[in-house]
Amino acid sequence: MYYKDLEIWFIVGSQDLYGDETLKQVAGHARIMTEELNGDDLLPCRILCKEVAKSPADIARLFGQANASDACAGIITWMHTFSPSKMWIAGLKANKKPILHLHTQFNRDIPWAAIDMDFMNLNQSAHGDREHGHIYARLGLAPKVVAGFWQDRELRRRVGVWIRAAAARHDGMHSVVLRLGDNMREVAVTEGDKVEAQIQFGWQVNTWGIGDLALLYQGVSDARAEALVQEYEGRYDLAPELRQPGPGRKAVLEQAKIELALGEMLEREGAGAFTTTFQDLHGLPQLPGLACQTLMEQGYGFAGEGDWKQAMLVRAAKVMARGLSGGTSFMEDYTYHFEPGNEAALGAHMLEVCPSIAVSRPRIEVHPLGIGGKADPARLVFDAAPGPAVLVTVIDLGDRFRMIANEVETIKIEQPMPKLPVARALWKPLPGLHEAAESWIIAGGTHHSVYSAALGLEHFRDWAEMMGIEFVHIGKDTRPDGLRDDLRRAASYWSRF
Repeated sequence: MYYKDLEIWFIVGSQDLYGDETLKQVAGHARIMTEELNGDDLLPCRILCKEVAKSPADIARLFGQANASDACAGIITWMHTFSPSKMWIAGLKANKKPILHLHTQFNRDIPWAAIDMDFMNLNQSAHGDREHGHIYARLGLAPKVVAGFWQDRELRRRVGVWIRAAAARHDGMHSVVLRLGDNMREVAVTEGDKVEAQIQFGWQVNTWGIGDLALLYQGVSDARAEALVQEYEGRYDLAPELRQPGPGRKAVLEQAKIELALGEMLEREGAGAFTTTFQDLHGLPQLPGLACQTLMEQGYGFAGEGDWKQAMLVRAAKVMARGLSGGTSFMEDYTYHFEPGNEAALGAHMLEVCPSIAVSRPRIEVHPLGIGGKADPARLVFDAAPGPAVLVTVIDLGDRFRMIANEVETIKIEQPMPKLPVARALWKPLPGLHEAAESWIIAGGTHHSVYSAALGLEHFRDWAEMMGIEFVHIGKDTRPDGLRDDLRRAASYWSRF
């Protein structure tokens, strides 16, 4: 989570035709804009003002430098003047970075009494950006386009959303999904083409034996585990029986050892995400529960049953959500409430839901699990905070990846559930439970998802666009039959690639 180490390059287009004086003004305006943008907390990365692009050679060189820069997460292009779009072909064809096409102008208002041809020649983004947009379409490229005045807060918010998505893409290009064991046996949705995933997303998806983790677990001292449990006591409530020596305290110490071992393994392998499965726990005393929750809280991606695609997506969402209010977690639709007029879905998992989404201070408890054949595991128990959120999943259709996103409204859990000691969220999906569930199933959505109260649809759509994958939105206007027709039409579009 390293926004301070990333750069977004700001490339302003013009041409030699206008002369030195006009080009100096173009460069000066670009510097003023980037300095002001860098002072706005809506933009999490530093905007780096590059030289004015005036020729095909300038443009090709700038894009080549951007491609070679590990710090460059993306490029913003803006045509202050007219910049003939054929000049951009070589640079755009070589480019490997996400692009945002900013359609703005330096001045907000037309200077009615003073406007002359010199002003028109300098401030012609309305002209130049249309020429620039044409070459993206001609090359079959689809950058994000943001139009408006560059000092407006809504424009900056949208640019900031795109920057967060670009940072998540950059993170994925340098990261690993560490799979501990394989996928849960006979489950389809947790499978997928790992080679194609690396081509599409950049992620390396590889497997390590659970024995590697067990060996590290055995090497964690009781003193280190106890020190971590004392940190837990500062962040979470502990059930009374866990505050004193006994089986419960021992179970928490075991989870602390698993967290320390997992953390060491993730750091050693340069991994941003990981998976576990309850069918492969040889050498561990418990299914990692609390350990997965606390590592997710630190920013790692996670998914259960070996679901590496959702682990990758949790990590991407964690990067995008850095510094934002709300939380993000691995999630699973578990059961429905079909009371007429009050329909809702209960989301949870066996143990592993991130405490970043909690409405109040989570509590560590130890209870039987009933699956996996291991000792009673420690876990954080809490309810999710009410408010708007989004459920997102990535699936492998064989010929392409698809992202499915459903807007939801999380509601307060009014009834106690003393026999369900897990983290949980209760939500009303849009447009309603029946329509949302039908639409999710029609689109091929999995039972695993990423739940985020920190991010919105635009974050995930921008990320999906950068990754070159299909995006399916389920919201207040979605109708299942209409969605089915849309998906059939979309299949023709995606068959071209």
